[in-house]
Amino acid sequence: MSELLDLAIDAHGGIDRWDSFSAVAFDLVTAGQLWDIKGIGQDGTRRHVLAALHTEELSLAPFGQPTWRMVFTPSRVAIEADDGSVMAERLDPRASFAGHDMTAPWDPLHRAYWNGYTLWTYVTIPFLLTMPGFEVSEIAPWREGDEVWRGLRATFPSEVASHSSQQDFYFGPDMLLRRHDYHVDIAGGFPAAHYVSDFVEADGLLVPTRRRAYLRDERLRPIRDRLMIAIDFSDVRFHRSDGEARHGTHLES
Repeated sequence: MSELLDLAIDAHGGIDRWDSFSAVAFDLVTAGQLWDIKGIGQDGTRRHVLAALHTEELSLAPFGQPTWRMVFTPSRVAIEADDGSVMAERLDPRASFAGHDMTAPWDPLHRAYWNGYTLWTYVTIPFLLTMPGFEVSEIAPWREGDEVWRGLRATFPSEVASHSSQQDFYFGPDMLLRRHDYHVDIAGGFPAAHYVSDFVEADGLLVPTRRRAYLRDERLRPIRDRLMIAIDFSDVRFHRSDGEARHGTHLES
């Protein structure tokens, strides 16, 4: 790991504590312009998420109907009823975005794939950057107001589903994450500047609960009237086994 990543890992709670858990559960509410652009809308329903920490798996409920949930891995997304029956599924879901630009409409399984990889990426930063196959290097800092945020560029391994193969992370003087930049490859590669704040301590780990992703200009500045995604986390809980975290939703077996 790089020296900056070491500092960031320690600031967020340390790798030993992270490795002692296997899953995280949390609630969220989402908003933003992307949903209308994609023709799927977004309400203010509070949803429950369960994510594995060391493999890329995630479930979210409710999804579509009050008794339905979505389940995600990079190779499969599905919509299931509470009794486990499969309402819809898609194998190799990344391929279904071929030719999409930012305005291409999404169906529910497109949305499920987006939900899966984005939320898993967000809730595992910065610890996911220590996983096998990631390459990291320090880049030029970003100045935001009176602060200077150190930058870390990560190249993601091909087997990890995420926004883009190369993503940038900026850390404040306290080494907590402040901003996350990427291109959304499944939506025409539009550039985003994603700000995080309002950290809470959950089981000894620090987690940002407020996320705001803006369209980004060519000078890396957020376009403040183009708020693409807004996510607010709450009730974050880490667990040492999937069974402790189920509470009505589950990961795929």
